[in-house]
Amino acid sequence: MKNESITSRDVDFAKWYTDVVRAAKLADYTSVKGCIAIEPNGYAIWEKIQSIMDKKFKELGHVNVQMPLLIPESLFNQEKELIEGFAPELVWVTEVGDKKFEERYAIRSTSETVFCDYYKKHIRSYKDLPKLYNQWCNVFRYEKETRPFLRSREFLWQEGHTVHATAEEAEKETKQMMDVYKWFNHEILAIPSITGKKTEKEKFAGAEYTLTNEDLMYNGVCLQDGTSHYFGQKFSKAYDVKFTNKDNKEEYAYYTTWGKTTRMIAAIIMVHADDFGLVLPPRIAPKQVVIIPIGKDSSEVDELVNKFNKELNDNNIISYIDNSEKSPGFKFAEAEVNGIPVRLEIGARDLTNGTVTVARRDTREKIIIKKEELTVEYISNLLETIQKDMYDKALERQNKLTFTAKNMEDMENILNTQPGFIHADWCGDVECENKIKEIKGCKSRCIQDEPLITGKCVCCGREAKHHVIWGIQY
Repeated sequence: MKNESITSRDVDFAKWYTDVVRAAKLADYTSVKGCIAIEPNGYAIWEKIQSIMDKKFKELGHVNVQMPLLIPESLFNQEKELIEGFAPELVWVTEVGDKKFEERYAIRSTSETVFCDYYKKHIRSYKDLPKLYNQWCNVFRYEKETRPFLRSREFLWQEGHTVHATAEEAEKETKQMMDVYKWFNHEILAIPSITGKKTEKEKFAGAEYTLTNEDLMYNGVCLQDGTSHYFGQKFSKAYDVKFTNKDNKEEYAYYTTWGKTTRMIAAIIMVHADDFGLVLPPRIAPKQVVIIPIGKDSSEVDELVNKFNKELNDNNIISYIDNSEKSPGFKFAEAEVNGIPVRLEIGARDLTNGTVTVARRDTREKIIIKKEELTVEYISNLLETIQKDMYDKALERQNKLTFTAKNMEDMENILNTQPGFIHADWCGDVECENKIKEIKGCKSRCIQDEPLITGKCVCCGREAKHHVIWGIQY
């Protein structure tokens, strides 16, 4: 039976999204306009994201640091392109108590400035390089329109800031971290994504170029989910980050940054969830299995439930027993709306028949198995099957909503019928990029290293330079 607190996804996608967030108790609104309270269920997902990504970062040699929240205006102003790009979103602190500061301080919207200021003081020689630093923190950007996880004024993220002795090494880092983000989406979040280079118009302010990871939501709207930026020597020159190279000559360092945010939780919802609530891929689920005993005062049920719960956790499968006073039906619905991948229903009557009920959250399928078939291996294999099936289902949906446009008529027909990823050639002229944006705000998502489709720009018909994926974005 459908969860009555959740609007149908196909009736009102925006309302459905908010309903799922609240029904699954992931986040709630606060008295601080544009900011959310991330509730225990939502934060548990973020902790799982952190633990997996942090382990991967450290395997690649990165270490974690913490930089200041407040950034002096004079420091920001050293890189004009950056401050111009972020100016509309910056929030300034001007006084403490009854005293005015001598200069304004920006609340951290991004940390290139403070990292460069630090590196300037701590890099002298090529022997000090590379510096592979990452920061897990919150940032604040004064967004006009907000929605939980998707776009809030304060959000959590990780931001990598690395410095290298050569352009080759820095560009390798830029690509490597984009590959990490794509791996994480595909293998952990079960979200197929595309990667490529942003156009000059859409790249990060101050970067030489930006690589992006783009997801497609169930409704065909695109979501930028992770970026990696190559700055070359632009920031190093602005902040005087120099080192003495192997030839004993002084030169400017090469700089990269990369980041992913709590927006990943929005992507999980909008790719996988349904009208019954959250659906979590097993590899990112904080709780993978819920065991629900049916009936009371059955020593046989209690013994099996406790024994199997211990076996699962001993084998790194995160399970728990719902021993609350709620009715079995309420427990089933709660596990479903919270997206627990596997639910086990074990009752005295079932055990008399020698059976156990296994429920999959992704398909909502109930499977009756023999008691002796209930093993750690069975559950482990089922979780892997669910993970794969969720990715395949999302990929099938993405493929269904991927189109090709050869001219502006094609673009308009697609965007007015069913948005999605749109492959189309582009001449490289920003005027054409702006013209395409007039159709429902469609933007270039990324440049693809693929053959041209027609060789003619989808907008102006002139010779094309790039194969680009376009789409409407969140």
